[in-house]
Amino acid sequence: MEAYTSFAAVYDTFMDNIPYKAWSTYLIGLLKKYGVDDGLVLELGCGTGNMTRLLAEAGYDMIGIDLSEDMLMEAMAKTDEEQQGILYLNQDMRSFELYGTVRAIVSICDSMNYILEEEDLLDIFRLANNYLDPGGVFIFDLNTAYKYETLGDATIAESREDCSFIWDNDYDETAGINTYELSLFIKDDQMTNEVGGEIFRRFREVHCQRAYSIETIRRLIERSGMIFEGVYDAFTDEPPKTSSERIYVIAREHGKKIQDKKG
Repeated sequence: MEAYTSFAAVYDTFMDNIPYKAWSTYLIGLLKKYGVDDGLVLELGCGTGNMTRLLAEAGYDMIGIDLSEDMLMEAMAKTDEEQQGILYLNQDMRSFELYGTVRAIVSICDSMNYILEEEDLLDIFRLANNYLDPGGVFIFDLNTAYKYETLGDATIAESREDCSFIWDNDYDETAGINTYELSLFIKDDQMTNEVGGEIFRRFREVHCQRAYSIETIRRLIERSGMIFEGVYDAFTDEPPKTSSERIYVIAREHGKKIQDKKG
């Protein structure tokens, strides 16, 4: 798993095309459909906290976990400005720890695809089962093999006023691993060259993601002790198609007993 470092400062700039509000509406709909109307919710791979904040605005008590300190610094700065009571934790989702259980766990923007080994993904599912309330749900999305195959070997570039990037993509169909090398050019506001021109600093990051079949995800969820509740073509209530680029998976906690509050 690669931590976002230099990309953190410009992440929100380049992700401004992501309809987070619409995504949150869909995610909240799934939470409610599976019985989570309120309470404590954990987001794994929360990044700069865009979805975390929207779920907090919807009334959920939020915890956000991310491996990247830089991303969390961006998230905490926005949260402080809005005075939202979100707890952010710098942890690896493969070994995260909480002080108690939560009603639901969510993970979006293909954070689960960054888990390259099945055993690591199984560990996450086991931890989710451990930290969920009895009957709680884990909802996460995944990029599909179809999406990576569509991207293939491609170069994507984008230029903004203060930053730009070049994304070189490669997908190994045999291994199911998608790799992209990201070259970032970020303006240094503190410096100019000898003729007064702007100076941009170059940073390089390498990111790898793995495509998982639905059958593999189901098998790992069931091995973890959780119940595989279902899977959807993203942002619909329909099952995935061969052309689905993103899917949402729902797993439910299993094994804890609901405490009898009588007496």
